[in-house]
Amino acid sequence: MSARQPVLTALAGAAAARAALATAAALTARPVGAPWRRTNYAGRPVSLLGGPALALSATASAVLGAPAGTRAAAAVVGTVSGLVGGYDDLAGARPEQARDKGLAGHLRALREGRVSAGAVKVAGIGAAAAVAALLTGRRRGAGAIADGVLTTGLVAGTANLLNLLDLRPGRAAKAGVLAAVAGLPGPAGGLVAGPLGATLAVLPADLRERVMLGDCGANALGGLLGLRLAAMPSPAARAGALAVVTGLTLASERISFTRVIEATPGLRELDRLGRLPS
Repeated sequence: MSARQPVLTALAGAAAARAALATAAALTARPVGAPWRRTNYAGRPVSLLGGPALALSATASAVLGAPAGTRAAAAVVGTVSGLVGGYDDLAGARPEQARDKGLAGHLRALREGRVSAGAVKVAGIGAAAAVAALLTGRRRGAGAIADGVLTTGLVAGTANLLNLLDLRPGRAAKAGVLAAVAGLPGPAGGLVAGPLGATLAVLPADLRERVMLGDCGANALGGLLGLRLAAMPSPAARAGALAVVTGLTLASERISFTRVIEATPGLRELDRLGRLPS
C-alpha cells in the first residue's frame, strides 16, 4: 500500500459522507424524515439520518481501502450492522420497546415472549461478525476455531461498545476517530482510512447537534473498527483487545460511562470539546 493511498481513501470517505449528509439534510424536513427525528439529551431536535450517512460512506470507503482478503468481510459487516442498527433506531423507539434497553432489557423481553428490536440487532450483528470470521479465516483446525471466536467477538463487541458511547454529541465519533487513527499503521490500515475520513466529515454536524449517529451509524463504524482489530497478526493482541471490549461492555451494565467521563480530567475536556453548551 502506497503512502498516498490511505490519504486518498480518507478523502473519498469524507466526500461520500458530505454528500450523504446533504441528502440527509434535504430529507429531514420532509415527511420521509419524520421517523428519524428525535429530541436529544439537552432537549434539542436532531436527526438520526446522520447514522445512515455515516454507515454508507464508512462502509463503501472501507471496502475501497481494505486489503483484498477483507473487502467482502468489510462489506458484510458495515452493511448488516448499519441495517439492523437502523431497524433498532426506528422500531426501538416504539412505546412498547421503551423498557427493552441493554442486555437485561433484551433478556427480559425474551422471558416475556417478545423479541426486542435490540435483540434483532444483536443477532444480526453477531451473524455478520461470524460471516466475517469465515471470510477472513487464516488458519485450519483448532487455530481456525480460535481465530473465528476472536474475530466474531471483536466485530460484534466493538460495534456494540461504540454504540454505548453515543450518549452525548460527538462522543462516539471522537472515539471512532481515535480508534481509526490507531489502526492506520500496518497492512490492514487501509480498512479504517475511509471510515476515518467519513467520521471526521460527520463529526461537526454531530457536535452541532444537527444529527446523531444512532445505532445505525455507531454500529456500522464500530463493526468496521472491530474488523480492523481482528486483522492484528498476533492472537495474543486480539485476545487482549477482546478482553478489554468485553470488560467495558459488562461494566456498562453497572456503571454510567457519562459519570466516569465527567469525573475524569482529560476525558471530560475531550468529551466536551466542540460541543454546544448544554
